[in-house]
Amino acid sequence: MQTKILDGNALAKVYLDQYKNQLQKLNQNSIKPHLSMVLVGDNPASISYIKKKQESCQKVGLSTEVILLPETTTQAQLSTVLKKLSENPLVHGILVQLPLPEQLSVPYMLKFLNPRKDVDGFHAYNTGKLFRSANYEKLAPCTPKGVIRILEDNQIPVKGQHVVVVGHSDIVGKPLGVMLLNRDATVSIAHKFTQNLGDLTRQADILVSAVGKKHLITKDMVKPGAVVIDVGFSKEGKKIYGDCDFEGLKGHVSAISPVPGGAGPMTVALLIENTLNAYKWWQKHEFSSKDVLWD
Repeated sequence: MQTKILDGNALAKVYLDQYKNQLQKLNQNSIKPHLSMVLVGDNPASISYIKKKQESCQKVGLSTEVILLPETTTQAQLSTVLKKLSENPLVHGILVQLPLPEQLSVPYMLKFLNPRKDVDGFHAYNTGKLFRSANYEKLAPCTPKGVIRILEDNQIPVKGQHVVVVGHSDIVGKPLGVMLLNRDATVSIAHKFTQNLGDLTRQADILVSAVGKKHLITKDMVKPGAVVIDVGFSKEGKKIYGDCDFEGLKGHVSAISPVPGGAGPMTVALLIENTLNAYKWWQKHEFSSKDVLWD
């Protein structure tokens, strides 16, 4: 069987070129789109992710800043930073790089983040909107949004298909499941307590894995001709692996995304799209620091 490689790098470049054209026009306005990224501590992986995001923003002309906070930052200190950014009319998108040090609570942090600047799509206001319909996904979480675009832009039908999502995190699995339901897929979500995982994954017309465990998904766990989207990420030394045995699945499935070079580049691209969506919203509405909807 000929297996189509779902190239996230190539697709992300198409989007980045579109954003660059948009930003050339928007940057002529008196107030330009701006993204503030907050990094707490010196986690090497987090530093690498922030650099990649900043590089992509610079390539398309999106104004960015990185606010570095020490590992010992308290909840009160982080909340103060987020409240100031939320109330700043010159800031349109806010991102807090995860994971946070153990003394910091993500749910508590989100109370001080204006949901209309939440370009990661993690605030309860934005995740709640996903349950309405696909029309309310302007600030959807970037990785699930990237998976949807990979499927749509490669003309892979979702409606009526059985999609199995392995992993039920708040960042990927849960929101992706809702977004797929918005498109009339039949969705099953598996996690670490799922019994006989292979029995479920073999039913999938489309299989998405977002666990972070090297080669969790092997050929015997996948139906011939299925579509596989690998969102997993793990490292051994300097080598990066996905959840799926890419080489073992080639020739067995109809399409598969690689790691690296699949969902990752699309996640970064759609972060920029979310920032543009947030900017456009603020341009249409009079700014008020009271429009925070913290609770």
